[in-house]
Amino acid sequence: MSVMSGPNSTGLVARVQNMIMKPAAEWDVIAPEPASIGGLYTGYACILAAIPPIATILASLLFLHIAILGALIIAVLSYVLALVGVFVVAFIIDILAPNFGAERSQIQALKLVVYAQTAGWVAGIANIIPGVGGLIALVGGLYSLYVLYLGLPKLMKSPADKTTGYFVVSILVAIVVNVLIGVVVGIIFAATAMTAVVAGGAMTGAH
Repeated sequence: MSVMSGPNSTGLVARVQNMIMKPAAEWDVIAPEPASIGGLYTGYACILAAIPPIATILASLLFLHIAILGALIIAVLSYVLALVGVFVVAFIIDILAPNFGAERSQIQALKLVVYAQTAGWVAGIANIIPGVGGLIALVGGLYSLYVLYLGLPKLMKSPADKTTGYFVVSILVAIVVNVLIGVVVGIIFAATAMTAVVAGGAMTGAH
């Protein structure tokens, strides 16, 4: 599956299956594969990253009875910031490479982060089930970390004796980035909700 240009449904499904079922072997395929930033996003990340927010919207409407506007706002923000987070984490992993004897490559780092996230994104479909869905999504996220660990030496060429350290630092970076994303989403959502409440109160007073 080449992601130089855009999506290919057959290749996409095969890549998702392989990244979940046999990630070690799939990294060997991905490592020499041509790719571009645009292709990685339009052909893979933008598609899979939409799964968790869509599931969250459905759960909000079906079970939590949250207003459609609020559900859409939080879903769109989560989606956009998740895609930004992927780029930021890949950027930092690339910068850190020389410190762990690895080779710098923006494309390889982005391929690593995008494809490693596969299980986490797919597991996000469980968000449609309140409570239980969060646990399933967590398992998917942890599996994605394992896949990232497998991919570091194959894509970034990190030596075996430094891969664990590289992995730990990369995970710490990912945690910080995702916490910041969560904070930003929370602040914006709270501000939006407050604005809606104020606007609603103003309309009620006008009547």
